[in-house]
Amino acid sequence: MDEIHDSTLSEEIGRLHAEHRRYAQRLEELIQKPYLSEDEELEKVRLKKLKLHAKDLIFALEHRSEAVA
Repeated sequence: MDEIHDSTLSEEIGRLHAEHRRYAQRLEELIQKPYLSEDEELEKVRLKKLKLHAKDLIFALEHRSEAVA
């Protein structure tokens, strides 16, 4: 049972890392632009929040897995 839990937790952490990288990559694309439309400005703010949320979840899951180990 623990192996399944550890595997699922590892998969979730991996998925969140991938999400975080996608958000960071798109954010970098927007930052490189000399001018952002209103929609792009909103997307930039949204991406920053999503990226931070993903980072917080990663942190929480990694610490949960350490506590279980």
